[in-house]
Amino acid sequence: MRGRLCSQLPMFLLLLQPWETQLQFAGPRCRTGPLDLVFVIDSSRSVRPFEFQTMRQFLVSLLRSLDVGPNATRVGVIQYSSQVQSVFPLGTFSRREDMERAIRTLVPLAQGTMTGLAIQYAMNVAFSVAEGARPPEARVPRVAVIVTDGRPQDRVAEVAAQARARGIEIYAVGVQRADVASLRAMASPPLDEHVFLVESFDRIQEFGLQFQRRLCPLDLCTEGTHGCEHHCVSSPGFYFCRCRAGFVLQQDQRSCRAVDHCSFGNHSCQHECVSTFGGPRCRCRGGYNLLPDGRSCQAQDLCNGVDHGCEFQCVSEGFSYRCLCPERWQLQADGKSCSRCQEGHVDLVLLVDGSKSVRPQNFELVKRFVNQIVDFLDVSPEGTRVGLVQFSSRVRTEFPLGRYGTAAEVKQAVLAVEYMERGTMTGLALRHMVEHSFSEAQGARPRALNVPRVGLVFTDGRSQDDVSVWAARAKEEGIVMYAVGVGKAVEDELREIASEPAELHVSYSPDFSTMTHLLENLKGSICPEEGISAGTELRSPCECESLVEFQGRTLGALESLSQNLAQLTARLEDVENQLATQK
Repeated sequence: MRGRLCSQLPMFLLLLQPWETQLQFAGPRCRTGPLDLVFVIDSSRSVRPFEFQTMRQFLVSLLRSLDVGPNATRVGVIQYSSQVQSVFPLGTFSRREDMERAIRTLVPLAQGTMTGLAIQYAMNVAFSVAEGARPPEARVPRVAVIVTDGRPQDRVAEVAAQARARGIEIYAVGVQRADVASLRAMASPPLDEHVFLVESFDRIQEFGLQFQRRLCPLDLCTEGTHGCEHHCVSSPGFYFCRCRAGFVLQQDQRSCRAVDHCSFGNHSCQHECVSTFGGPRCRCRGGYNLLPDGRSCQAQDLCNGVDHGCEFQCVSEGFSYRCLCPERWQLQADGKSCSRCQEGHVDLVLLVDGSKSVRPQNFELVKRFVNQIVDFLDVSPEGTRVGLVQFSSRVRTEFPLGRYGTAAEVKQAVLAVEYMERGTMTGLALRHMVEHSFSEAQGARPRALNVPRVGLVFTDGRSQDDVSVWAARAKEEGIVMYAVGVGKAVEDELREIASEPAELHVSYSPDFSTMTHLLENLKGSICPEEGISAGTELRSPCECESLVEFQGRTLGALESLSQNLAQLTARLEDVENQLATQK
C-alpha cells in the first residue's frame, strides 16, 4: 500500500504553503486513485491567532489540489487541544466549496496538547465506516497528517503504533516548538519521508516541494501567463504565487501587500507598535527610552539636566519630572518640599486582581507587595484600618475594614488569601467597594468623623466590564482612588479609575518582579494627614474659625494653670506658718 501512497500523498502535502501563498491551478488537476485523508490539527493555546489562520489556509489550499469526490479523495478534519473535536467527518462533504466553508469558520480550542488522544480518536472514530471511511476490504489507503507546534502532554508512541498496525499511514509535521522525538514516535517509516520539522508557519511549504517532481512534470511558470506580482512557484500540473518577505498575498492570489504585523495584537508594546518587513517593532513616545526587553518604555532622566529643586528625590517622567519624599514624609503644596508624616486616620480598601492572567506565582508577589504597603501604615482601630477585596469574574471580601487591629494580623490574613483565577470584572469590584466595603457595617468609620477613605485598585489587564460608572461614583462618594497597573494593564483605564491628578494617583510597572519600586510613590500618596485624632474635624489650621478656637483653648489652659499656681502658693504659705509656730 505504501507504494501506492508514494504517488498520492505528495499531491496533498504540496498544500503545506504559508498563508501568504495559495495554490493556483492551470488546466486539469493531477488525478490520483481513491484516498481517505484525515487532517489532525493542533489548536492548543500555544498556536497564536495568525498561525491558526495559516493552518486554515493550509487546509483550503490542499482541497484545491485534490481530486475530491465520493469515489476519489474523501477528506475529514479534526482539531484537538485538551479535547478532540470533529470539524467534519470523511463522509460529510463531497463538494470542495462546502469543505472550505467549514474550514474558514473553524475556531481554535486553545487549551492543552493531547496529541495521543487525537490519534486514538482518528483511529477509532474518524477512520470508521460510520464516519465515511471506506471498508477495509476496499483496500483504499488511509492517511493521517498530524500538524503540531508543541510537545504532547500525553503518550503518543503506543497509540501511534496501534494506528499504523491498522493500516493508517501517519505523516508528522512539526512547526517551531514541536518535539522531534514525539514526531518520530508518531510517524510511519521510513521516517525521513514521514517526519517534517520547520522553523515557523511561513516556512511550511519547504518540505512539500520535494514531492513535486513525482507528479505532472509541466512547468507552468515558464509560460509567462501566471500574473504573479512577486514570485511564481511551479509545481507539476499547477503553480502558486508567493510574495516576498514582509508581504502577504491578496484575495486575488496574485497581488501582494505589506504585512501589518501590529494588527495581530500580540506585540505587547507599552507605547506604539511599528510594522516592518522583519516583524513588529516597539517604539516609545517622546521623552521615553525603549528598555532591553524591546517592549517596555522608561522615562528619560530629566532630573540630571534641570534645576528641579526637590528637597529629597527627583524622578523623571517623560517630558517632566516630580519630587518624592522619604518614608512617612509628605509632599507639600509646592511640589518640592517634604514634611514628616506622623500617625493619623485613614480607611484603606485594597482591590486586588485575582484573574487568570495574573498566574499563581505572580499573585504571591502581589500579596507580598500588599504587605509592604501595610508596613508603612499605622494600623490600629483608632489609626489606619485596612480591608482587602479580591476580584476576577466575581468579587470576594477577604477581610473587611473592622476585622483586624494590628499590622501583623493584616499581613497574616493577606498571606492566607487564596487565588481566585478566571476573568477580570474590575467594574463589578468598584461597585462592591462603593456599596459595601466602606459601609459602617464593614468597619468604616462614620462620615461625621471625616476620616479619609482611600481605595487602591491593583490590576494587570483590561477589565471585561465597564469601570467608568462606578469609578466616578467612588469619587463622588469622597473616596480617593489610586490605580496600580502591571504588565498589560491599560493606561487609559487606570486613569479613569484614579482620582485627579492622575500623575499622583496612577502607578505602573512592566513586570510583577519589579513593581516594588512603586512603593515609594504610594507611601507619599496614601500617608494620612498628620496629627489627626479621633473626633477631630479635618479643617485647615489657617481658617479663621480654627484660629479663634485655638486661641480660646490656649487662654483656657493658661487660666487653669494660674488657678493651680495660686492654690500651690497658698499651701506653701500654710506650711511656712506651721514651721514658724513650731519654732
